[in-house]
Amino acid sequence: MAITDDKDEKLKDAESVDGEASSSEPSEALATASDSALEGADATEGEGEEGDRVATSFGSDRYVHAAFFVAGILAAYISAKTIGMAWNSLAAWPDAVRAVPQLVGFTEEQRETYSLVAGAGIGTLVVVQSYRKESVRTWAGEVAAELSKVTWPTREAVLNGTLVVVVASALATVYVTILDKIWGFLTTLVYGA
Repeated sequence: MAITDDKDEKLKDAESVDGEASSSEPSEALATASDSALEGADATEGEGEEGDRVATSFGSDRYVHAAFFVAGILAAYISAKTIGMAWNSLAAWPDAVRAVPQLVGFTEEQRETYSLVAGAGIGTLVVVQSYRKESVRTWAGEVAAELSKVTWPTREAVLNGTLVVVVASALATVYVTILDKIWGFLTTLVYGA
């Protein structure tokens, strides 16, 4: 209602200004005034829509950032475990210990700690390098945008679908069982037991 009142006020103001400027063409002045007033009102409405678009795009961007964060944690975990296993394997190998005596210079707890720190560094580097690539960010944004369009079924729809599957499976089981019994009876009659 406020936008309509705003349009009416702008239209009246434009009519009075244009009416005073050119009284020879009142219909042309009125059309020009109403066009300019409506354009101003449309611009105001467009700002609200732009704000909505920004809020919507931020909604899918947060999922992209969360995915990069989770990917970083996963890369850090896998890297830390891989480094830790490699270090422990090399520490148990006598030739490696002779070549690099520092392998056994740390306890297993210290090895885990250093492996975790190295894994965190690797995970951070992987995510930063991936995020810097425009193609990866674009792909992740498109995936998030498509996933935001997904409509999940209601609880009632899931329950109804599950019920249909269970009943159909039960009926198919009964049908196949009856056919098996009939076929078994017929083969017994033909071939005799």
